[in-house]
Amino acid sequence: MSAPAGMPAARAAGADSAARERLDRFTTLLLERNAGTNLTAARTREAVAEHVLDSLALEPYLSEPFVDVGSGGGFPAIPLAIATGFRGTLVESVAKKARFLRETIEALGLPLDVRDQRAEEAARDPELRERFASATARAVGSIPTVLELTLPFVRAGGLAVLQRGAVGEAERDAASDAALMLGGRFEEELLAHGTGDERRVLLVRKVSASAQRFPRRAGVPAKRPLCLEPGRGG
Repeated sequence: MSAPAGMPAARAAGADSAARERLDRFTTLLLERNAGTNLTAARTREAVAEHVLDSLALEPYLSEPFVDVGSGGGFPAIPLAIATGFRGTLVESVAKKARFLRETIEALGLPLDVRDQRAEEAARDPELRERFASATARAVGSIPTVLELTLPFVRAGGLAVLQRGAVGEAERDAASDAALMLGGRFEEELLAHGTGDERRVLLVRKVSASAQRFPRRAGVPAKRPLCLEPGRGG
């Protein structure tokens, strides 16, 4: 469902009172910082509420610890951590965004930490590689690109939980093949409950270790997505 005009993000999310307070505080912090620093396109409380709802659609599929790749202004990781209390790591390479995330996490008392690195680099850190029960990512490229940037963080048995709009046949087929290359298995494509549109949640199960050559060096997963022919992104 969509958040009615004037309804704070927390109330729109249907969270308990403690979570509502934190979500409202997060909304305030985000809008205050966003006025001078471009963190997100959301410029009003109503717009942030939509992003909160979109983020919380992932909650049924999330396990801890989780990793969020390309965290930006904190979606979906911060609303999910507020709602679940789960431990997690946010990977964000843009310094101003990573700084905002750290300050917000401290202000809200969330069990999260931030790595200000590219995912291609962070996923090679033994402290992070294949250490997480679930991974999320938002708006960081084609599905094969996102899988290459998330699955190396996920341990066997875990899930990459991805949000997308409509998925074309070519991209879906490429994603299934890329998942196999990365030690995963394309498990399910679901309509995202509560978002009021055709957004989908894609679940990719990690079944074996990712080959050491993945992810490829910085920038390559986006420029040359696995198994996806140029010009066939959807």
